[in-house]
Amino acid sequence: MDSIFKALNDPTRRALLDSLRKKDGQSLQELEETAEMTRFGVMKHLKLLEEAGLVVPVKKGRFKYHYLNAVPLQEVIDRWIDPFLAKPAARGIISLKSKLEGPKMMFDFTSKKPDFVSQTFIRCDLKHLWHALVDEEEAMKYHFLATAAEGSLGEEGATMAYTGPSGNLMLNMHVLCVTPKSEIVMRFAPFFSGSEEQTSTCRYLVSQEGQQCRLVIEHYNVPPGHEGVADGWSRIAAGLKTYLETGKPARFPMPAPA
Repeated sequence: MDSIFKALNDPTRRALLDSLRKKDGQSLQELEETAEMTRFGVMKHLKLLEEAGLVVPVKKGRFKYHYLNAVPLQEVIDRWIDPFLAKPAARGIISLKSKLEGPKMMFDFTSKKPDFVSQTFIRCDLKHLWHALVDEEEAMKYHFLATAAEGSLGEEGATMAYTGPSGNLMLNMHVLCVTPKSEIVMRFAPFFSGSEEQTSTCRYLVSQEGQQCRLVIEHYNVPPGHEGVADGWSRIAAGLKTYLETGKPARFPMPAPA
């Protein structure tokens, strides 16, 4: 965590993170304009933020886009802040219904820019990470909100349905394509506010790197007003990492409204 605190101990780097929080996925040129400093200066600060895992660069064609990665910050909160806060009861979900519909959506991921990117490194082997991602029983050990899941993410055409505290459907993840122990592309279909909402596409990318695994989560075509999925992904990634590294279920629910 030393690299995280070091990265945050600079007003310019904090300003860059604030800029990405307001508008994620910015190019170097965009960040240079908001930071009011030379390109070399921005690159130097971005390098430290990337080394701390707070920024994830994604190259698409000739351009590189930068995304705020909230997972390391969530881990700091879980370790240093959350233990001192009262744990709220699980939040209720209202009127969740309907079913997953729509044509199969595929993307050219080599050129399409994601709306959200998160990255974390987990001390485990690829076999256990993959099992935790695709198995319904495993998902309930780290999902921040769902109380039950049914299905699997392990093969194309499969669906995992997540149920909320009220017992109604809250989310469907329908697998569009899968490369075992490497990639899962899914249609993300929420059922909030009592009616089916616009679907989007998300992707898991996993790889073994020595004694640890790298997990990247990308989310494309996030509908307006659904920017809150970033917080949900961060809680899921932090819970998954904690669960696989400790062997104990870890669910990080959202705080109760003030």
